[in-house]
Amino acid sequence: MDTSESSSTEPAAGLPADPAPAIPRRGWRRWAMDTRPLRIPAYRRLWSSTVVTAVGSQLTAVAVPKQIYDITHSSAWVGYASLAGLVPMVVFALWGGAVADTVDRRKLLLVTNTGIALTSVLFWAQAATGLDSVVVLMVLLALQQAFFGLNSPARSASIARLVPAGELPAANALGSTVMQTGLVAGPLLAGVLIPVIGLPELYLIDALALCVTVWAVFRLPALPPLGEGPARRAGVREIAAGFRYIAGRKVLLLSFLADIVAMVFGMPRALFPQLAAQTYAPWGEGLALGVLFAGIPVGAVLGGLFSGVFSRARRHGWMVVWSVVGWGAAIAGFGLSGNLWPAVAFLAAAGVADMISMVFRGAILLSAATDEMRGRMQGVFTVVVAGGPRLADVLHGTAGAVFGPRAAVAGGGALVVVLMLALAAAIPALRRYRI
Repeated sequence: MDTSESSSTEPAAGLPADPAPAIPRRGWRRWAMDTRPLRIPAYRRLWSSTVVTAVGSQLTAVAVPKQIYDITHSSAWVGYASLAGLVPMVVFALWGGAVADTVDRRKLLLVTNTGIALTSVLFWAQAATGLDSVVVLMVLLALQQAFFGLNSPARSASIARLVPAGELPAANALGSTVMQTGLVAGPLLAGVLIPVIGLPELYLIDALALCVTVWAVFRLPALPPLGEGPARRAGVREIAAGFRYIAGRKVLLLSFLADIVAMVFGMPRALFPQLAAQTYAPWGEGLALGVLFAGIPVGAVLGGLFSGVFSRARRHGWMVVWSVVGWGAAIAGFGLSGNLWPAVAFLAAAGVADMISMVFRGAILLSAATDEMRGRMQGVFTVVVAGGPRLADVLHGTAGAVFGPRAAVAGGGALVVVLMLALAAAIPALRRYRI
């Protein structure tokens, strides 16, 4: 909690109490991932379901654009499909955050995970029957992302009801590491399986994995709204109240701005194909493109595996500030690298910094917001995380065409450092925040 505010040492009703201080870990265990939250059965069930679906969801994420390209032979249609999924995800994430603050989050997770699973079954059915309809694929993708938008805020907001406040960074590190591992392993597995079993079976595997998630959520305890106030409706007024809540709490506003600054100005993935074809062509365009896309997720996974070194930090605000600065510096170093392997090393370092930023921004959102607002905060968080990199694609693609890809990347990374330090200096609420 912000040191400028007073608080009671008693946990709120329905929230987990902080456990007794953990015995300090010695030797290599100080560096290893902090697994304390896994001792809590409810959180362990939720996390275990993420392990299964992190890979399964990436199978569908690869299969949909592959199927659309096979039908149309047009990358433009692949881009249109991405937009078809983004719009409902943004709309329903904002609404889903409001819904998550007014209903039992466990029930909402059951409904939305079941909806996502049924959508995967429909993906399998259209592929197995050879329908070959881009319109059907885009409708199903929009439906799937709408369910995801409803699901994600409730899932993230539930964590603070399952683990003590002191273990929130560790819980976020565990979840983020699994998701980043899925980003690496899922596409690789899809590439291996497509020639062997075909696209329909990828959708079916994802649907089966989602059944595990539904069962894990079914085993969770009830997560109704806390307090005894009158029931609220999840409408535009509640969504607007969420934005007013953010505007009135500088630490929350700055946590969102930190991610926007890092992603919009520092995510260079749109320039990876041009860099692979030009700057790193001597190493082989295909190899270069693959390792460039893998660099950040691999670094994030490594950061998660060794998260014990930072997950117990209490100055959460400073951790966000310096991790975003580190991200910008690493991206600038990547832009200045003319050799492929130092460039990938810089991307991996950026991935470590991004993992640290995710862990502590997530912990701030869960600890600085009251439970009745956590769903809406997570809804906005989902929109920022999904929208920032897409805005970055437009910005970096344009800047790369004007200034060249390496100059655009290096300049973007340097701008992240300058803007983050300026925000931290101008508004001290974030750097002062601690628990």
